[in-house]
Amino acid sequence: MQIQVVKSKIHRVTVTGADLNYIGSITIDEALMEAANIIEGEKVSIVNINNGERLETYVIKGNRNSGEITLNGPAARKVQKGDIIIIISYGIFEFEEAKTFKPSIVFPNETDNSLT
Repeated sequence: MQIQVVKSKIHRVTVTGADLNYIGSITIDEALMEAANIIEGEKVSIVNINNGERLETYVIKGNRNSGEITLNGPAARKVQKGDIIIIISYGIFEFEEAKTFKPSIVFPNETDNSLT
């Protein structure tokens, strides 16, 4: 049996932009992506701490160490610049492997989204 469990999480990161006219996705600082073990094109869940909205989209790589977290396309209607969000990705694992799997969890600085 396979089950889906949390693979990666960027916890409480600040939205730096919302671009309604872009084709879709979330742009994430490349350094945050690497730290959380998230790749470009990966499906992620977004949870908005400010308003309780939840949505799914895919990742676009942003400039390294820029702190960028931008929701694009229709997802931009669910967030505002300055909102605090959680970004979560999931993996599918065999049941026994899932019991011991350790996700990559990142806690960025909420002021500038840095890893320090």
